[in-house]
Formats: sequence, structure tokens, C-alpha cells
Amino acid sequence: MRFGIVLFTSDRNIAPAAAAKGAEDRGFASFFVPEHTHIPVKREAAHPTTGDASLPDDRYTRTLDPWVALATAAAVTERIELSTAVALPTEHDPITLAKTIATLDHLSGGRVSLGAGFGWNTDELADHGIPGARRRTALREYVEAMRALWTQEEASYDGEFVKFGPSWAWPKPTQDKIEVLIGAGGTEKTFRWIAKSADGWITTPYEQDLLLERLQLLRKIWQESERDGAPRVVALAGKPDPAQLTSWAEAGVTDVLFGLPDKPEAEVLAYLDRLSAKLAPLGLPA
Repeated sequence: MRFGIVLFTSDRNIAPAAAAKGAEDRGFASFFVPEHTHIPVKREAAHPTTGDASLPDDRYTRTLDPWVALATAAAVTERIELSTAVALPTEHDPITLAKTIATLDHLSGGRVSLGAGFGWNTDELADHGIPGARRRTALREYVEAMRALWTQEEASYDGEFVKFGPSWAWPKPTQDKIEVLIGAGGTEKTFRWIAKSADGWITTPYEQDLLLERLQLLRKIWQESERDGAPRVVALAGKPDPAQLTSWAEAGVTDVLFGLPDKPEAEVLAYLDRLSAKLAPLGLPA
């Protein structure tokens, strides 16, 4: 099981490049950042944790562009995985987003994965022309279209939300495959989407106590779908709990992410020192 970091980026305090370098220097395997293009002031969509239109954190309104943030991190690191928890691909043009992700993978030496969400904020999606009731279909088409652009010499796609004729698009990713991980609640509907169209699951922060039960369902659906191997499972954790982490590893969790505080660089690096010391007995590389 690998340990990684997620930074809820903002235009305050530590920069993504400094956080990523600090994480890599301390042995962490991955660095994730989130995305919201904007937050409509008037919304009908309820946040999953508050249950209404209120936001649990004002950083939702202040998040940095994830791909620019990861590009700055790529420039100062050598090994750490660069990913999103989660990005919202359907809020972009799929052709240009495919180019952005492929370029980052090319320039970073093959270190990129795509953590994507369907989008709880349907008001935000609507401003990008995506109907909330069709967001899963739209994301499936975006993923399929981007994979075509990443892998085919002449790519094309004809869907409801994405259409383009035979086209050339380089660079191709350095990796043979950009992993797509879906961050969403662990429901049968989500797991069937993952088994059909993705490579793994990113858990939500509010289902830690149900994780083992939901992993059983994911494995069952993965096997029924005749997928090879096992899905990648990225679990969001709070404080390091050795017993919990051991049980997660035994249940098939492949990665655990710990959140960084929204504080100045010196305080965040000190936090990383303390976190890495606690994780060292559990296998964090020195």
C-alpha cells in the first residue's frame, strides 16, 4: 500500500510545487489536487457533507487550476505521481484537455493519472453546458474520446456530448495508459461505471467506516465485468491509524491519501515531517 498527499489548493499559503517537493522528499508516492472552475453564488445543488447549499470550506471558491498546479509540481519533482482528487473533465473541452494531460505526462516522464468526478455541483456543471442528469454519460464520452486521442494515430469520436472527425493529436502520453480513477460515493451504480469505464476508485471522506463493506461490492462487480486484475483503490484518510491502515491494506486498498493543512509553507513542511515519522513504521520509504 502506497501513501500519498492531497492538497486542497488555494490562492493562499503553501504553493503546490512546494507541497509536492516536500512530499516527495519525505517518501510519499503521490500528490493529488482538486478542481472547481467556479462556484455559482446561487445554487440548488446540495454539498454531500452539509446536505444543503452551504460549503464546508471556502477553498471551494479559491481552488487553483489543477493542471497548472501539477505542472509546477512536475518541474520540481522527479518521481512522485501527479493526479487529481478530483478533476471535473466535463467542464473543459475534451480535445484540449486531452492535450493538456498528455503534455503533462510527456514532460513529467509518465507520472500522471486522472482522478475524475461526476460533479456534485450540478449548477457548476450547467454553466459548462452539462445537464446534471446526464453527467455520467458525459464523463464516459469524455474519457473515451480522450483515450482515443491518447492512443490512436488518427482519432475520432461520435457521441452525444463529444464529436470530432479523424484527427491527429500529439504528444501521446509517455505511459502506455493514463489511469482513470473515479472519486464518488461507493454505490453499485458508481462501481458498475468504474468496472465498465475506469481503472479504480477514490473514496469520499465521509465513508471511512463503510469502506471494507463497499470494497467487497466493488470487487464483486469488477469480477462480474470480467476485468483483469483488481481495481486500484485510493482511500482518503484522516489521522494515521495503524489498525485501520492494516485492515485497509488486507482488504485491497492500494493507496491512502492524507490531506495537508491550508497553512504557510514552513508549517505544512513541519506537518509532513510529523506525518512521515508516524507512517515510517507502516512502510513509508525514508
